[in-house]
Amino acid sequence: MSVRDTQRFAYWVQQLSEMALVGWLGLLLLADIAVAVSMRDAQYTVPVCGLIGIGAYLLRHRFRVQGLVLMMGMSAGVSLFTALFHWNGSPGFAEAGTLLLLTVGVLRWVTPLRFAVLLSVLPMITLELASGLRMPGNSGIAFGFLLFVAWAVAMGIGAYLRYQRERRHETVNAVRRAERLELARELHDLVAHHITGIVVQAQAARTVAVQKPEAVVPSLEAIANAGADALTSMRRLVGVLRADDDPSRSAGTTLADLRVLVETFSAGGPPVAFDIGQGVSDLTLAPEVLTTLHRVLRESLTNVRRHAPNAGWVEANLSPADRGVLLRVHNYVSHSDPRVSRLGGGFGLVGMAERVNALGGDLVAGPTPQGTWEVRAWFPLDREAAGF
Repeated sequence: MSVRDTQRFAYWVQQLSEMALVGWLGLLLLADIAVAVSMRDAQYTVPVCGLIGIGAYLLRHRFRVQGLVLMMGMSAGVSLFTALFHWNGSPGFAEAGTLLLLTVGVLRWVTPLRFAVLLSVLPMITLELASGLRMPGNSGIAFGFLLFVAWAVAMGIGAYLRYQRERRHETVNAVRRAERLELARELHDLVAHHITGIVVQAQAARTVAVQKPEAVVPSLEAIANAGADALTSMRRLVGVLRADDDPSRSAGTTLADLRVLVETFSAGGPPVAFDIGQGVSDLTLAPEVLTTLHRVLRESLTNVRRHAPNAGWVEANLSPADRGVLLRVHNYVSHSDPRVSRLGGGFGLVGMAERVNALGGDLVAGPTPQGTWEVRAWFPLDREAAGF
């Protein structure tokens, strides 16, 4: 099964689950109608409340909190109306079902957490009021206990889903922080490299100024260019934190390092066809772009080895595109090769995207219509400087 087929399968499983829940609520609504016909009086309001609850569930993505509040108000109103006229009744099945499902969604998605917990407790009070006011006596106590157990199960499901969401959120933030620190170290090295050149050229200009004043002008131009490059790198450092620096790090990466990376990968994994388009050179690419290209290419090849060990071959190319440069990595797989729908559970993509976005670029990864997995990283460049 290809990646595209896997994603389509997951989509239809989600849609079928949604339809199954709505169908279940519809069956509960039919049961409410049957009970209302037999009991009459105020019980006729219960199916209406259940029907509104189904509508609130269908619109939960847009009106999650409002739908829950509306349902609690409708349920409490029906309970008070039944108790006021001393009519016999019972809690609605569809009414209780929608309140429980909305409770799960609120506890999972609503922020802050204390507000979500408060909203999740109120449906329990509403359900207990419904059983106590509509069914006085032992039957009301028994029904109230069952509703409390169902509410506790809904709370447990919602809490577990929220825990999974928060854990993934923390992991994504940790990956982003790590990428920012890594990028800060590399940019720091690049700026230090430029500043070192400025100092050396300034000292040389001072030395020759006395004997050859005409030689000072080219030196000043070189100093100005180096200063501009340093300022450009420093602007990219704004908002990026820096951790402990490794003094053994190099000042930058070249296209030759990308070729060495590809050759090293091909020696121990699937063969890689790597092509560099015309007009792309070390002079046309900023040092920080080169280091990021190296990182994206390394992460992409690592994920091929990790998630598609039986891949037939890999194609990578670096070429000018849309006033910038585009790195594309295709993963061609064999028919027997197992695939996964996400790259490294999504966290590898998060780290690469954080690094690319910090330089004003864009990264997209996913399946292609041809059934391959593709990573595309685009970086904006100075069109005149690059000559594209």
